[in-house]
Amino acid sequence: MDIKDKPIGFFDSGVGGISVLKEAVKLMPEENYIYFGDSINAPYGERDKEDVKKLTFEAVELLISKGCKGIVIACNTATSAAITDLREKYKTFPIIGIEPALKPAMEIEEMGQVIIMGTPITLRERKFKELLKKYGENKEVLLVPCAGLVDLIEEGKIDCEETEKYLIDKLHCYTTANVYAVVLGCTHYPFIENKVRNILGEKIKIIHGGEGTARQLKRQLIQLGIKRDEELEGKIEILNSKNEELIELSYELLKLK
Repeated sequence: MDIKDKPIGFFDSGVGGISVLKEAVKLMPEENYIYFGDSINAPYGERDKEDVKKLTFEAVELLISKGCKGIVIACNTATSAAITDLREKYKTFPIIGIEPALKPAMEIEEMGQVIIMGTPITLRERKFKELLKKYGENKEVLLVPCAGLVDLIEEGKIDCEETEKYLIDKLHCYTTANVYAVVLGCTHYPFIENKVRNILGEKIKIIHGGEGTARQLKRQLIQLGIKRDEELEGKIEILNSKNEELIELSYELLKLK
């Protein structure tokens, strides 16, 4: 098989990375994709860092065994815990990570506060703190750790009262604050973007890293000469470590507008 026709592997701790895959498919529908969600071990955001690193390496090795020409770590927690070691091990293999979209949020020229929603481990990690120091020095940043939110989304509880109540409990205290943007620092969270907007107001800017990650993937494929021809039609295969229901949910999330 021509290397250009080989699939791009996407990995997340569950169904969340589908939000990043959607951006890649939008940008490069001609590519072939294999997505692996490790839902049996989700959520990574509440696990020990070394455990996350081990699970991430196992997932990457699975995708490489499937013949992938590059890997996207579509999980903020896994990127924080393992991206440096992955790139050290696979020096000649393109591995793209995702990180909370702090830079675009901080570049918005507005006065006020920025909320960053993330898993507890992502908000604790050194990589995140370095990003915050680099881009957030002149802004007032409000960190909102969201333990348990990934579980709700993994269960398909996107349009339900339980998730709505969870988000109201987390965000209601900011409805009277001068918040101009929310960074969704977990790839699961774009699926509840509308609910966040309903709580904080229509004018709020909501930012996540999926689009930027897809653009970076395209740049690397072009640079390496392995991007597929645009006139071709790509295919998508979804795998999940837990069950068929989550594979079905992943395909449904992929179709959501």
